[in-house]
Amino acid sequence: MSVEWSGDGGRWLDAHYDPVAGLYTFSSCVDLADLSGDGESRLVVGDLGSGGSGMKLKVYRGTALMSESTLLDLPAGLVAFFMDLHEPRIPAVAVASGPCIYVYKNLRPYFKFTLPGLEVNTLEQDVWQQVREGQIDPLTLKEMLESIRKKADVPLSVRSLRFLSLDADDMDDFVQLHKLQPIRRQTVITCIGTLKKSTADEDGVSCLVIGTESSDVFILDPEAFIILSKMSLPAAPTMMDVTGQFDVEFRITVACRNGNIYILRRESDKPKYCIELSSHPVGLVRLGKNVVVGCTDESLQGFTQKGKKLWKTVLSAPITTMAAMDLPTRGFQAVLVGLANCEVQLYRDKNLLSTIKTPDVVTSICFGRYGREDGTLIMTTKGGGLMVKILKRTAAFDDRDSAPGPPPAQSIRLNVPKKTKLYVDQTLRERENGLAMHRAFQMDLSRLRLAAAKAYVKALESSLTPMSSSLSEPLKMNAVVQGLGPSFKLTLNVQNTAACRPVMNLAISFLYDESLYRMRSPYLRIPLLVPGLIYPVETFVECTSDKGISDIIKVFVLHEGRSSPLLTAHINMPVSEGLMLT
Repeated sequence: MSVEWSGDGGRWLDAHYDPVAGLYTFSSCVDLADLSGDGESRLVVGDLGSGGSGMKLKVYRGTALMSESTLLDLPAGLVAFFMDLHEPRIPAVAVASGPCIYVYKNLRPYFKFTLPGLEVNTLEQDVWQQVREGQIDPLTLKEMLESIRKKADVPLSVRSLRFLSLDADDMDDFVQLHKLQPIRRQTVITCIGTLKKSTADEDGVSCLVIGTESSDVFILDPEAFIILSKMSLPAAPTMMDVTGQFDVEFRITVACRNGNIYILRRESDKPKYCIELSSHPVGLVRLGKNVVVGCTDESLQGFTQKGKKLWKTVLSAPITTMAAMDLPTRGFQAVLVGLANCEVQLYRDKNLLSTIKTPDVVTSICFGRYGREDGTLIMTTKGGGLMVKILKRTAAFDDRDSAPGPPPAQSIRLNVPKKTKLYVDQTLRERENGLAMHRAFQMDLSRLRLAAAKAYVKALESSLTPMSSSLSEPLKMNAVVQGLGPSFKLTLNVQNTAACRPVMNLAISFLYDESLYRMRSPYLRIPLLVPGLIYPVETFVECTSDKGISDIIKVFVLHEGRSSPLLTAHINMPVSEGLMLT
């Protein structure tokens, strides 16, 4: 299907678009995997359905739906991974749903893993035990549970929380129905990822990494499905990105519900680094050693793996989803960002490389090998549509930013030289004598300001400036000398800078060395000066010396009846070249 709204500079081929595919999902529930071992990758989607029913695991081959399986609960995440070394090399699919992970092999249910139960509050157990023995009534039970909820460190179970939300008429029936059942606290899975076990091969065995609502991160063995490692976080995780190998070294980058990003490492069960964001994260992608985060304040930010902020760029609309674009054959890595204004933008660092227009808001993005094409972009829309685009083999992305902004050179790090011994010694001297150096600097600065103020006052008093300081006759003058010599044309541009008051009764007088120069009119009268207009006053100067020297001609603007000039200008006359040539 040919689509005219791509708007991406012709880098993508529109392979397929089905606006009524009925796919309602997010990027965490989409993956690409070769599920048949024939070299063709399939699209695996955890469909959310209507939110309360119709949840299904769907597999697409090309443009057709290959198979679908019913899911018991809403999927929180989906990954394809290799769980053993058996031939042929066919990956399994793990679907995180509620407190369970459902593992499918050959598109059939294979194994179900349930998270271990959480610690139950002992006071809560004692209260329900008294109810079971008939020692307290439902109203007393409610008062005691509310007291426990306010004071206890361990949260109440789902049963007790549900009981507290009931009306008084329904409490007795609820107690009779549940009082004989044991109390359990069960957490749920919020995000899921994969971690290579011992090798970084593409078909290497991978462990499952899951984040839970109880602020824990578990790493599961791929064969026995036992917990290999448990790590704790300050808040519940919402997104994660995993890199490395479990037996060697790994990093788990986790975005949490408190608005921070934490980085977990192999040797510690607590976060190694923390990235504090100004707003909550909505997307998390790791590219090489850097982490790219999309936030709710319509910004895209880059950080190092130790939490140092590298850059920030402001987007044109809120972010709906994010995914990594990795092309190993070209050595190209970038971030795909879906926006609420029906655009998908491609960023490499903070540079915008490409923009794809879409007919609807994109809710999930997946890039990778689909079928036999390595560069395939798969997107689902808010209305349930499915889009497939293929990157052209001739497509090229410039490193320069296509969006207006500062030049790329601004982001290049300066090559700061290493500290020399002289620099270190100078730093130590400044540290030891900082007070004396500061006082000497302040003294010299005060003397400089005093000298400048004295010179300025002297210039005003003697009218040595080309601008008048008088409020009644505010004048400005500049001079232009034309000619090679021995005759020069001297033009004086006089301007009245007052707002509305004209100036009259002015004259111009010249002071010069009569042995060097001769002027036709050494004294000129100036007509009435209208505010704002520039009046040119012209005269001619003749150099009478043949020695190749020059001097200064002083110009005075005078007012009749006053002894001091209104302003003064010194004109540096050029050397007369006419006499030298003759």
